[in-house]
Amino acid sequence: MNIAVIGLQWGDEGKGKVVDYLAKDFDIDVRFQGGANAGHTVRVGEKELIFHQIPCGILNKDITGVIGAGCVFDPSVFFEELNNLKKVDPTIEERIKISQFCHLVMPYHIMIDRIREETQQGIGTTKKGIGVAYEDKYGRIGLRVGDMFNPERFEKLLKHNLSRKNLILMEIYRAEPLSDNEIIHQFREYADRLRPMVIDDTAFLSRAIKEKKNIIFEGAQGTLLDINFGTYPYVTSSHTIAGGANIGVGIGPLYIDKVIGVVKAYTTRVGRGPFPSEDDSCLGEDLRKMGKEFGATTGRPRRCGPFDAGVVRYAARLNGVEEIFLTKLDVLSGLDKIKIGVAYNNKKDFDPFLAEELNPIYNEIPGFKEDISMIRDFNDLPEQARNYIKLIEHHTNLQVNFISVGPNRDAVIKK
Repeated sequence: MNIAVIGLQWGDEGKGKVVDYLAKDFDIDVRFQGGANAGHTVRVGEKELIFHQIPCGILNKDITGVIGAGCVFDPSVFFEELNNLKKVDPTIEERIKISQFCHLVMPYHIMIDRIREETQQGIGTTKKGIGVAYEDKYGRIGLRVGDMFNPERFEKLLKHNLSRKNLILMEIYRAEPLSDNEIIHQFREYADRLRPMVIDDTAFLSRAIKEKKNIIFEGAQGTLLDINFGTYPYVTSSHTIAGGANIGVGIGPLYIDKVIGVVKAYTTRVGRGPFPSEDDSCLGEDLRKMGKEFGATTGRPRRCGPFDAGVVRYAARLNGVEEIFLTKLDVLSGLDKIKIGVAYNNKKDFDPFLAEELNPIYNEIPGFKEDISMIRDFNDLPEQARNYIKLIEHHTNLQVNFISVGPNRDAVIKK
């Protein structure tokens, strides 16, 4: 069985915990897009681990983690992340593979991204250089992981790119230029450490499929941030939907058997852009506090609001989703009433072109007060919590098969 795990909102749905929970039944966990802008959180005991580039299923001892070709790769972030994870499991480095086709996030990408975000060009990125790296990829001037192992080629390409970037930095942004010699030396050191981990992921995964290995494809960000179908231009720079998995690792579309959508029990968004169900009143602030809604990568407070069924229906259609993994239901405990957006004005369906004009129509039901974090059987949930789940199923036309009721790895109800 090969499955894809995809966020059905604006990211931060809890995909890290979901992948970690599901990965115990898989042999390979593949990240297929995005970069260090991801912040997937997994809690092990009392310790929270945040994954930015490394697939978060890697904490399961027998699994191999692959950073696929559709990702952009920042070696400095990778090694920092790897060193932290090795404190938990020293064998992790032996089980990580990196595609030779990944485009590199270079120091000038990060510098330009940060400068832009401080101007009117900013759209609320993580300032990790992700979008600028993808610009170079599609502009056909990017540097790839595989280029590092051909020093002459790498140096030639780097100097050519850096001459352009330094001109932009100096003439447009009035910033200091970067040194090509420093970058070349730095990336030579990276190449020496990375060499044992770098693979042709298309060949590796094709063999795994023939050997009947179980593969989980780990999406980053969320469907509403997809470069094609999200709330453009306030989106990420890659394909966050299930179809991106095939593009991002170089396998045929028939090799993914099922897509599981991850949905938070309410809605959040980081950065700028339309958000129909955003709540600026006490409810939004309560959700932020109770759900600890601050970005795992940036620390920025997330915008919060009620569950928006229209957004989830739209995302499910794009991904071919029939079942969802509902997260953070426990956060709603203590609310007198729970709202769910079921349609908009006189329009039923979400439309990204009209997202700024959509005003949700809400259904409201009684809330629940009980602490549900230790419950592991659906029938033991308070009646009001079960009713809320049924309401989500009714208005999304999706089956809720898993429910996360707390941050711990085992705090999951399987229906």
